[in-house]
Amino acid sequence: MSDRLYSTQRNWGTRIREVIYFGIRMLILENELLRIAVLAGKGTDIVEINYKPRDLDFVWLAPGGVRNPETFAATAPDSKAAFRDNYPGGWQEIIPSGGAPSSFDGADYGLHGEVFNVPWDVTIVEDTPEVIAVRFTIRTRKSPLLVEKTIKLESGSAGFVIEESIKNESPNTARAMWGHHITFGPPFLTPGSQIRLPEGIMVTPHPEDVAPGGRRVSGVSPFPWPRDPQNGADLSLVPDQGASSDVVYLSGFREGEAWYEVVQKESGVGSRVEWDSSLMPYLWFWQEFGGSTGYPWHGRNYNIGLEPFSSYPSYGLAEAVRNNTALHLESGQERKFWLRMKVFEEPQSMKV
Repeated sequence: MSDRLYSTQRNWGTRIREVIYFGIRMLILENELLRIAVLAGKGTDIVEINYKPRDLDFVWLAPGGVRNPETFAATAPDSKAAFRDNYPGGWQEIIPSGGAPSSFDGADYGLHGEVFNVPWDVTIVEDTPEVIAVRFTIRTRKSPLLVEKTIKLESGSAGFVIEESIKNESPNTARAMWGHHITFGPPFLTPGSQIRLPEGIMVTPHPEDVAPGGRRVSGVSPFPWPRDPQNGADLSLVPDQGASSDVVYLSGFREGEAWYEVVQKESGVGSRVEWDSSLMPYLWFWQEFGGSTGYPWHGRNYNIGLEPFSSYPSYGLAEAVRNNTALHLESGQERKFWLRMKVFEEPQSMKV
């Protein structure tokens, strides 16, 4: 980071700190209401979004927590373990392939692409008591993409903004899946928490079972959000810890109206995520409530993922190219994306 960081130190207003966390470079962005922790040394994973008035963290941390991929080697030389063994939970940038390992255009992509375990470059764009903005940059190795992401936090705001772009730096056409692997878990996520979406959303089940413990949906045909017409399961309500695990894909977001809210039943505290659905028209909904009894979760999880994505399903880039949901970038073409997340508290009369 530049010397500006050390000439503008302060403990009030918006501020930024650089620390080493389990051997990983971490940037902490902070204001009066929020503290956001970003692992710049590991994929720009966001591993803390703490709402200070309640000391309530919104991100879910995996059972193993944060692990340094430089010192905590994967337990096996396979493409799934590379992600799973060092997966901290939280929020990952996923590009250029999402979901299962996939081979495309001569490259073998592991689970969830190639940028989650590597350091990104960091530039402080703005640093005042009123606003801080930090840009993270990386060039992918198996694909010809330049990825730039800026996280912006303003004084007095219980939310933040991400603005980013990808650019094809090759003379050839490039294809990519692009998404945000956003997870929620305890202490924020509790039984009875509500998931809210715009009107008109459709649910497409994953084509196959994802765990031996059972699914929440009963078929493979699309149906309107939120209730499965066959078994009556209401996907908008977070169930008790049990033996289910599932993935479904949500679509039908109108441009300019892509959003979701997750609201805690007891307190009425919620998180609202808004994003550019013209680039990411799908929302992957991962539900893990104890149904994955083997590696890597062993029935310990209680979490959801609500993940804006350019493409579906979670079978990797080759399948997204085949079904024509993968992004298509001509030589030199740049695609831009924005996402906003904010915390809110509902009046007592509005609690579900």
